[in-house]
Amino acid sequence: MHIHILGICGTFMGGIAAIARQAGHRVTGCDANVYPPMSTQLEAQGIELIEGFSPDQLLQFETMPDLFVIGNVVSRGNPLMEAILNQSLPYTSGPQWLGEQVLFGRHVLAVAGTHGKTTTSAMLTWILEYNGYKPGYLIGGVPLNFTVSARLGEGKYFVIEADEYDTAFFDKRSKFVHYRPRTALLNNLEFDHADIFADLAAIETQFHHLVRTVPGDGLLVVNGEELALESVIARGAWSPVERFGQDKQNAWSLLSQENDSFIVRHLGQDVATVKWAPNSGVMGRHNQLNALAAIASANHIGIPPADAASALSAFKNVKRRLETIGVANDITVYDDFAHHPTAIATTVDGLRRRVGKARILAVLEPRSNTMKLGVMKAQLPTSLLEADKVFAYGANIGKDTLGWDLTEVLSPLNDNGKDMARAFDDLEALVLAISKEAKPGDHILVMSNGGFGGVHQKILNAIA
Repeated sequence: MHIHILGICGTFMGGIAAIARQAGHRVTGCDANVYPPMSTQLEAQGIELIEGFSPDQLLQFETMPDLFVIGNVVSRGNPLMEAILNQSLPYTSGPQWLGEQVLFGRHVLAVAGTHGKTTTSAMLTWILEYNGYKPGYLIGGVPLNFTVSARLGEGKYFVIEADEYDTAFFDKRSKFVHYRPRTALLNNLEFDHADIFADLAAIETQFHHLVRTVPGDGLLVVNGEELALESVIARGAWSPVERFGQDKQNAWSLLSQENDSFIVRHLGQDVATVKWAPNSGVMGRHNQLNALAAIASANHIGIPPADAASALSAFKNVKRRLETIGVANDITVYDDFAHHPTAIATTVDGLRRRVGKARILAVLEPRSNTMKLGVMKAQLPTSLLEADKVFAYGANIGKDTLGWDLTEVLSPLNDNGKDMARAFDDLEALVLAISKEAKPGDHILVMSNGGFGGVHQKILNAIA
């Protein structure tokens, strides 16, 4: 079958392209911006890429593709999509194609939640791989234990990062309703994606749609410390529920030790100890809970907690999760994907636990749709309290600028004469200010869900 993918260079759709190619299909695709590293990864797999969405590309094929797979970056008015509709050509969404052609008949382990999906999916996939299961997987990032973010795999197990974002312009259900998991991990739940969800209740409804798809002999692994998830379960659950969390009243709990290692407890009994690999960059309470959830999920398919803990001792983290980019003049620069206030707070806390009293210079670009709309702006100052200095950038974010005053929002950090936070609308001025402030022994934590104008290397060059 010849599959042509619209929006192929996104992490999710690029993963679908790789899986389709591994399954033996001819795969081509197009996107508005075709550039490395995704373009080179796809081309290396024999996938032909076309720049842009011109309908003229339909004339390039000797025979018309058998199916067009549509990414959710595509909307009505897209010229290629309009041609597909006008010519009544067959199309489907990425999640629906994946659910019907790859996941059907397999034991799907789906990782859902507002935060930690990518890291927890990578942990769970590595646990299966380490223990010889050779799973298929699709992760919304680059897990450092693997060379690619998606693969077809062998056998019946498939781990997938289960995103609550909508499926396509013609299917406004969350992506994860197409996956039909047998093991569903609900990691946490907060309001996010303000561009498509009106409020938290709307997201809870989508999560309950996911719960409804889990079979009676499946398992729901649920964060027992999340009230929103309790609201979801209270609407009805037809599968066994195992809760995890810090509190020992949960079926799965943990006891923290030095260097972020922890003891895993199941039903009150110590069953394993997780010790992170040196220099893995895995740190913080949130990653302890991510790992605990992965261990509980792996236990459902027969992997004992001790074997899962052994795998995690060799876990190398995911790119852009407190990833060390470089060191210059004894100043370390990190990159992290954090963009929601809760993720920002847990990331800063994780680094604080690792570096102790050393100074943390937080560098933030609030560029997600939710942040641009200003829905979470009030929580931003509190999320940065564990940092010593804050440098924020608020210009040219995506297609437009912020709809609110970044300096004003961060002003509580400067109360009582403190000079903690500064906002910039010029990237070079931001880099210059950071380089003047940074001292040997400092840690510069860059947080954005985009490329941030290559600011990481600019900072390294400046402090060098």
